[in-house]
Amino acid sequence: MSKVYVIHENDAWVEPLRRAFAALGTPHEEWFLDRGLLDLRRPPPEGVFYNRMSASSHTRGHTYAPEYAAAVLEMLERHGRTVVNGRRALQLELSKVAQYEALAVHGIPTPETIAVIGLENIPDAAERLGYPLILKHNRAGKGLGVRLVLSAAGLADALAAIEASTDPHAHPRDGIWLVQRYIRAPEPFITRAEFIGGKFLYAVRVDTSEGFELCPADQCQVEPGAACPATAAPAEKFRVIEGFSHPLLPRMEAFLAANGIGIGAIEFITDEQGRTFAYDVNTNTNYNPDAERRAGVSGMGAAARYLTELLARQQQVAAAA
Repeated sequence: MSKVYVIHENDAWVEPLRRAFAALGTPHEEWFLDRGLLDLRRPPPEGVFYNRMSASSHTRGHTYAPEYAAAVLEMLERHGRTVVNGRRALQLELSKVAQYEALAVHGIPTPETIAVIGLENIPDAAERLGYPLILKHNRAGKGLGVRLVLSAAGLADALAAIEASTDPHAHPRDGIWLVQRYIRAPEPFITRAEFIGGKFLYAVRVDTSEGFELCPADQCQVEPGAACPATAAPAEKFRVIEGFSHPLLPRMEAFLAANGIGIGAIEFITDEQGRTFAYDVNTNTNYNPDAERRAGVSGMGAAARYLTELLARQQQVAAAA
C-alpha cells in the first residue's frame, strides 16, 4: 500500500504531523535522513513524499542531512514520484541569496543585500550599504548569526567577537555572509504568511521585541526527544491575524508554485513608509500551538489533509490504470 513519506532530520518538529496523520488514519512513514544507504539501483516506493529538511540541521549534529536529502530528491524526481517541496524548494531552504533572487522574479521586494565571502570583506560591503544594517548567515535557521549593527565601530566589535568565538556555528555553514539593509518597522513585529497546497492559509504576527529568533518552533535548539519549545513562548509572541489580506499574497502564491513549494511560509516586514519586504522563505514550516489554539486553526492539520488528499488522488489514478 502506498503511503505518505516524511523526509526530515528532527523528531520533535514532526510530532504534530504524526498526531494529525493519526487522526486522519493516513498511512505514513518517516525517513530520518542523517546517515545511511541510498541504493541508486532500486526504484523508490510508490507514495507521496514530503520534504521537511531544515537549513539548521547542522546545529543538531546532522551536518550532511541536506546533502543526503538532495540525493534522495534527485532519485524520487527521476522516478516520477509525487514530491512536495522537491529539489528547488530544498535549494531555497538552504540559501537566502537564492530566495531573494527568486522572489525578485515575481516582483516581491526584499531588503537591499550584499553577499560576502570572507569576514575581511564585510566592512567594504557595510560601507557600500550604510548603517544601520543586519549581519546574517546565508544558510542559517533559528536566527543564527543575525546581528543588528548600528555603526562602523559596532561592526568592528561584532567582527572581533565572531573571530574570537569558539561557537562552531558562529560562521555560516556555506561560508556566505549577508550584509543587509535594516528595515525599521513602526512597531516591533513581523508577519509570517503560511501556505498549504501553495495557497494562503493564515498569517501570524510575530513579536520581535525579544530578538531575531522568529520561527514558531525555533526559539532555541531542540535536543532529540525534547518537547517543542514553541509551547513555552510568551502567550502573545505569536498571534494569528484574523481576516488578513495583503496585495503581495497573489505574487507569493505564484512564487511558491513556480518553485515547487507546496507547504511553506514567507516572512515579511513593513517599514515606516508602508513598504513591505520579504526576507525569509521557510520550506520546513512549523506552527505555534498556542496561537493556533486561540485562533481555532491548525497548520499541521491542514498539511496532513493536503498530503492525504494527494495520496488518495494518486491511489485513484493507480486503481483506474
